[in-house]
Amino acid sequence: MSNARHRAIRRLLAEERISTQAELIRRLAAERIRVTQATVSRDLKTMGAVRQRSAGGPVRYRIGTQPSADGPNSELARALDEYALRITPTGGLVVVATLPGAAHVVGRAIDESKVDGIAGTVAGDDTVLVVGASGVEGETIAGRLETAGGSR
Repeated sequence: MSNARHRAIRRLLAEERISTQAELIRRLAAERIRVTQATVSRDLKTMGAVRQRSAGGPVRYRIGTQPSADGPNSELARALDEYALRITPTGGLVVVATLPGAAHVVGRAIDESKVDGIAGTVAGDDTVLVVGASGVEGETIAGRLETAGGSR
């Protein structure tokens, strides 16, 4: 059943502007596929779906690019290249400014990467706060992120 459900989700996200999980649940129900919010949330994460704002348009779910065969650091490079606007160090922190609606994509890529010295991230709509591990300066982390994603 999950393969059929995934195909239906993929098709719906490609054909319609679906901006919330509740909308997706209603559309699936219209196709006689009954799911809970938890199942939809899990499916969207498994499928690599992200909420993105198109230029001048509304936020909607889209199937994102899956991590490449080169591993999580190449996914980080892709996310930084596509979405990051600025990488600014400050103390033991780094602020990554992104396109609107893309911070969670960049934050997830940073969290899943193997960049040394990063304790974790907090993502908003267009900003990611990168927290350094104890004793690691923001300048060091910013340099590692710049290396992973090329120059800004």
